Order: sequence, then C-alpha cells, then structure tokens
Amino acid sequence: MAGNRAVAYAGAGKVEVKDTDFPELVLKDGPGVNPLNVGRKCEHGVILKVITTNICGSDQHMVRGRTTAPEGLVLGHEITGEVIETGRDVEFIKKGDMVSVPFNIACGRCEQCREQNTHVCLNVNPDRPGSAYGYVDMGGWVGGQSEYVMVPYADFQLLKFPDKDQAMEKILDLTMLSDIFPTGFHGAVSAGVTTGSTVYVAGAGPVGLAAAHAAQILGASVVIVGDLIEERLAQARSFGCETINLREHDDIGEQIEQILGIPEVDCAIDAVGFEASGHGQNAGEAPATVLNSIMQVTRAAGKLGIPGLYVTEDPGAADEAAKQGSLSIRFGLGFAKAHTFVTGQTPAMRYHRYLMKSILAGRANIAKAVNATVISLDEAPQGYKEFDSGASKKFVIDPHGMLGK
Repeated sequence: MAGNRAVAYAGAGKVEVKDTDFPELVLKDGPGVNPLNVGRKCEHGVILKVITTNICGSDQHMVRGRTTAPEGLVLGHEITGEVIETGRDVEFIKKGDMVSVPFNIACGRCEQCREQNTHVCLNVNPDRPGSAYGYVDMGGWVGGQSEYVMVPYADFQLLKFPDKDQAMEKILDLTMLSDIFPTGFHGAVSAGVTTGSTVYVAGAGPVGLAAAHAAQILGASVVIVGDLIEERLAQARSFGCETINLREHDDIGEQIEQILGIPEVDCAIDAVGFEASGHGQNAGEAPATVLNSIMQVTRAAGKLGIPGLYVTEDPGAADEAAKQGSLSIRFGLGFAKAHTFVTGQTPAMRYHRYLMKSILAGRANIAKAVNATVISLDEAPQGYKEFDSGASKKFVIDPHGMLGK
C-alpha cells in the first residue's frame, strides 16, 4: 500500500510535514477524532490524489495555539483532487474525475442538508451541527494538506469539473472553490451587496480580498478595504478597491467620508474574526473591534456579513470572557440602526457551481485578487510562517508537483 505525507499541527507556532497512513474508507482513531466517530464506515466516500490544497486563515488560528487543537492534527480543509478510488455506494462520481471538495462536510440526508444548510449538517459531528476537514472540534475528519485524502458522501458533495485540461489551466482559480471564494461571496451576499452598493470590507487577508472581489462581481459601485498591513492593502488596490490603513487611521467613518462624501456605507463585511486588533499605532488585540466598527459605519437598515471566524473557546484570549467566546459587542447600536447580522460557516455548496462557471467563463479572477502563490508540501511550514507575518499571498500547496511554479 502506498504511503502518505501530510502537514500536521506540532504545537503553538509550529507545523511539520510527517509520514502518515494512506487513507481508507473508514474514519480511524487519531489526533482530534471524536471517539463517537472512530470506526465510521464511509463506503459513500472516495480517495483523492490531492492536486492542490490551500493554507487558510482558519488553519492559522489553530497553529498560533488559539484553539484546543491537539498536536498531530492533520490540517487542511481546502482541497481539490483527482478521484483514485470509490466506495461501493458511490454511483455518480468516477475514478479519474477531477473535483473540488467543499470544506463543509455534509451528509446530504438530514433536514439541514435538504434545506441547503450544509454548513450545519446534523450527522457528521457528534458534538454539534457542522463539520470540516482537519479542524478542531469538527468531528475529527482528517485534513487534506496531504498527498491523499478520504472524502465522505462523494455523490452529494463533490463538484466535478467538466473538462480536466481546462480545469488544470484554471487550477489556481478553481482551487479557491473549496472555501475562500464561496466564503467571500457568502459574506458579500449576506451583506446584501447589489448593483451600486457601497461596501466596507474589514480585513485584507485572503477572505477579505475574496469578499471584495465578490462584491465587485455583484455590482458594487465602491469597495473599501481596511487593514493594518500596507502590503495587503496594496493587493486590494491592485484590482480596483479603495483602502484604509487602520494602523495610521483609527476613525473609519472619517476615512470613508473622504472617499464617499458621507461617513457610512450601505453594507459591511467582517473578514477578520476573533483575533481582531484595535486601530491605531499602538493598538493591541481587541476581539470586538471589527464588529463594533462595522456597525458604526453601516447605514441604518444595512446588513452585516460576518464570514470571519468566531469560536466558543479561545484559550489564548486576553480576558476570561473572550476565552469563552464572549465579546463586548455594542449590540444596542446594531438594534438602534436595525442592522441584519449573518454569521456562521459558509454553506459552500450553495455557491460553488455558479462560481466555477464564472471562473471558467473568465468572469471571475479570484487567483489574481488573492495573489495565489504555489508552494510544495515541504515548503508548507515556511508558508505558514510567511502567512502569519502578514504576507499578502494565498499559499497553494502542490503536493505532487503537478502545477510547476
């Protein structure tokens, strides 16, 4: 039997590439696997040869030691691959198919899946609704930053590309369909972005850049992106966004007024999450900053899309309340302005087919927007370090050297 290599969490601030078992159509015991999921048979699943798998900001939260992730947990929930084995219950997906894997694991059979709420499937995580590959407290499904990975519920979940040669030509765009592009798009849709909207996006990391590009696709007239890192803001400007450097300016409304003539936008997107920083030169971590600031600058009856990750446990938080996921949010302000809030994991399957067609037709250029940068599996630890330092790159791991550089 062939072996496998994978990127694993190795303690706060560290990842390592390690030898691991070749996947089988069963969920075995291992780091982070829920005991109630051990031994779960997956004849409805497939084995993929991983073509691309991306480093995500959500992975970085774990690697920084800000969750209860155990050492040895194989990382990675952004997966694109070729089917090399199918379970006996798989009917429509075939060996040789090239597919995108939604980061949400969903059975396709429960009430939530039937309502397209695949981000809160009831049957894949014994602890609570919703699951993902290689992520803490998500049921223990093994991550895909590896050479090979098992994917359950293949007929329901997998998005097959219509032509493999065409897909390889567009692979740096298509690899974003597993998470980042649907997540950014969901943030924009949840915020109510439409023709002529003015939009503020908090955070110019990959999800923020994806949300900004999604807002443009949806017809926004002006997209303003705020961040603390100038390199990331330059990336946002490279595809037509206005920007605010939050290290230099702590009054977002004043900066928006300089751009729009008024100190508010129609809608806003939080693409930062729970490790948010305050604004200004000497500001430190302040996890409610983004939520409070987007309420401040969004007009009355506006909508707030919140794809940024928030957690129920944050052992590294600065205060006891934040360690339990409790933040000092100005909810009264949101109530007074009649805001609509939409948060939670993104139901990737709700969007990925339409976004694939936009990519293949040349209407979406997500790889350019997020500065997709190819690295090898062995370069993954360095990629994590660069990403953590604020590099404006979306690292795409090429485990088998199929892409070149």
